[in-house]
Amino acid sequence: MFPPAVDHQLMKLIVIAATALLAAAHVSAQPLRPKEADTSTLAQEAIATYRKGDIPAAIALAGKLIEAAPKQPQSWLLRAQLHNTQRQYLNAAADYSEVIKLDAKAVGAWQGRGEAHFKAGKMAESIADFDKVLEFEPAQKPHHWQRGIALYYAGRFKDGKEQFEIHQTVNSNDVENAVWHFLCAARADGLEKAKKGLIPIDGDGRIPMAQVHQLFAGKIKPEDVLATAKAAPAETRSGEPMFYAHLYLGIYFEAIGDAKQAREYIFKAAERANQNGYMGDVARVHADILRQKDKK
Repeated sequence: MFPPAVDHQLMKLIVIAATALLAAAHVSAQPLRPKEADTSTLAQEAIATYRKGDIPAAIALAGKLIEAAPKQPQSWLLRAQLHNTQRQYLNAAADYSEVIKLDAKAVGAWQGRGEAHFKAGKMAESIADFDKVLEFEPAQKPHHWQRGIALYYAGRFKDGKEQFEIHQTVNSNDVENAVWHFLCAARADGLEKAKKGLIPIDGDGRIPMAQVHQLFAGKIKPEDVLATAKAAPAETRSGEPMFYAHLYLGIYFEAIGDAKQAREYIFKAAERANQNGYMGDVARVHADILRQKDKK
């Protein structure tokens, strides 16, 4: 499984943003001024409301927090993260932009905006944001698989191929990295050369990732991937094996030029997007791209 490119887990950053606001309000032992007290209370209310699951109300509280502390980057960061949970990606990107205006070196905001832009289908903007992350933290480049995926959808296949080659140096047992490298190589160098250059992988125990790799290596058929996913043990997280089977079958058929079956399986994967994190977003974005092509 692709690991986080940068430590950017949603709940963690929401808590960090709220905690930072509280810390700013309590920066000294002096009594809180009225505005600081309001900020502290709003931050506490917003995070408590989020934890209760009432995200729209938490967003409204975050808006009040911004009104009370518009020069606090953490106020905007908190609302950006909350927008993200509601899949309001353009709103999230706008709030991340406000964070960046206040603190141009806020790497987490550049990363968050890059993810939001990707999820909104804005590949050029996403890549520009991810590149800014790497400008501030160049050591993160080998880890930044999300940038590689954005490069693929932007049609920058040689750059994507390079990104996944670098990622292999820090994540050597991940079938997904081998597959995305294959996809970029197939577009950049041709299908036959991509097959010869398929990165060998051992040790990815997720069902059905071993079979996905064998499929791309030409050793088994698509129905074998599906059969393995369907036979996954009951304790396997609900829906995940079928999600990955559908996603990578769709991508496989796209790579070999079978647009009809690519569409079928990508759409099936997108139906399970909400339960499968960032790769679920990848499936949804891919499905959106296919729908946009239909309109042309």
